[in-house]
Amino acid sequence: MVQTVNLKKMYGSRVLFQDINVKLDTGKRYGLIGANGAGKTTFLKILSGIEDLTDGEVQVQNGKKIGTLGQNQFAYEEYSIFDTVLLGNKRLYDAIKEKEELYLVEYTDEIGDKLGELEIICCEEDPTYEYDVKITKILEDLGFPSAQHTDLMSTITGGDKFKVLLAQVLYPKPDALFLDEPTNNLDIATIGWLENRLQHHDGTMVVISHDRHFLNSVCTNILDVDFKQIREFTGNYDDWYIASTVIAKQNEKDTNKKLKEKEELEAFVRRFSANASKAKQATSRQKQLDKLDIGSIKVSSRRDPSIIFKQKREVGKEILTLKDVTKSFDGRVVLNNISFTVEKDDKIAIIGANGIGKTTLCEIMVENIKADSGDILWGATIQNGYFPQNATDLIEGDITLYDWLRNFDRDADIGEIRNCLGRMLFNGTEQEKDVKSCSGGEKHRMMLSKIMLEQPNFMILDEPTNHLDLEAIIALGEGLLAYPGSVICVSHDRELLDVYANRIFEIQADGTIIDFKGSYEEFIDQKPSK
Repeated sequence: MVQTVNLKKMYGSRVLFQDINVKLDTGKRYGLIGANGAGKTTFLKILSGIEDLTDGEVQVQNGKKIGTLGQNQFAYEEYSIFDTVLLGNKRLYDAIKEKEELYLVEYTDEIGDKLGELEIICCEEDPTYEYDVKITKILEDLGFPSAQHTDLMSTITGGDKFKVLLAQVLYPKPDALFLDEPTNNLDIATIGWLENRLQHHDGTMVVISHDRHFLNSVCTNILDVDFKQIREFTGNYDDWYIASTVIAKQNEKDTNKKLKEKEELEAFVRRFSANASKAKQATSRQKQLDKLDIGSIKVSSRRDPSIIFKQKREVGKEILTLKDVTKSFDGRVVLNNISFTVEKDDKIAIIGANGIGKTTLCEIMVENIKADSGDILWGATIQNGYFPQNATDLIEGDITLYDWLRNFDRDADIGEIRNCLGRMLFNGTEQEKDVKSCSGGEKHRMMLSKIMLEQPNFMILDEPTNHLDLEAIIALGEGLLAYPGSVICVSHDRELLDVYANRIFEIQADGTIIDFKGSYEEFIDQKPSK
């Protein structure tokens, strides 16, 4: 359906990828993965026709329609929510709007002919005449009641705008569907709905996501962007991970063999090149050395961070207790008489729909927001480490990464500060760049470096996986599991929850919580299906 022929993309003198020959078949759903900066989004934009390529071409089968998830959440501020979704089929939208305008003027034969032409377009684009039913259904599935569909896009939050853009690309059911991080801003229930819908997509699909559960659930194939190439694997993310691990181990074995052979040949040449009786052998070895292609050893763009959370002091008997905590905003009860006690070794996941009060609960616990009523009781030995949801907004200024981190512990050993940055892949000169130049993912890694440096014995993390790549999320899960202290973490990443959580708090629509002691998988298994 879609294929690339000798595709190449460069930025200045830097080659992002080259000689890309990929065929995207009907009925296959591809997960596009790779390290941050490897070129995933660029490749998807090239497929979509949004970004130019340096060389080669993208071929799309005649008559096939492409749908691309929009990224500009503010592009439709003056449109209604319903019309924004309808714009996913621009030809149908234009025909419907022109028909509506013509119905308002006095009828003539010319207008009648034009209405007939427009009716043909509407029939071609929507043979069942059910566009309104389809759009209403998808918006309701995404949490927009029908009474809200005529509201302007300017009246809803950024997260809801993204949902409307998702509805916009899904509604027309394009033959080729290109989605860049479609699970961003979605809660667990909505991600599940999206998975089900994409599993029934009849065309081809390419999706970028850092959600392993989502990739495993949706994808039939994986496109791996690495070594300036794009390699295809059959299967989901877990299948790719197993296959790539085997390949990496074999490559490491081959590399070590080449390097050992190189050392042996160099040693022989050095030892016998000045010896007349051995000169012929030395020359032969030198020729072997010249033929040995050490340059063919490729360096992967993937780098695995090392997240190690330590605690400076042991916790005492008391950690954290909330008693009858209540909080309302503009008359709406968000938290309703919340009570719980955190025990030693608790690794708690807070889940619930978007806007339900998860961040509010975190902010109340760290006393950034005052509860309307109730008590927050911290143990005397607790040293809390907090990862706020708005971490990217808090890390700014004309200051280097090293100095930013050092400000949180002026007595810390210089080596330890640099180690904490290095574990999050800020090496060498990167530690001296200005904080203001950091991307969202880099700022989140900075916040994790800060928590590692502080060594708290209790952590509250609010959506720490936002902006992180798959390797960093995996490292975070391992770090939380190995952490000797207690944790409260808000996340929609189900694989992360499965790794570390042994207690689940689910916030309900009425502001109460379900407190379940067990893993996330056990929580889902015991939860009645709707």
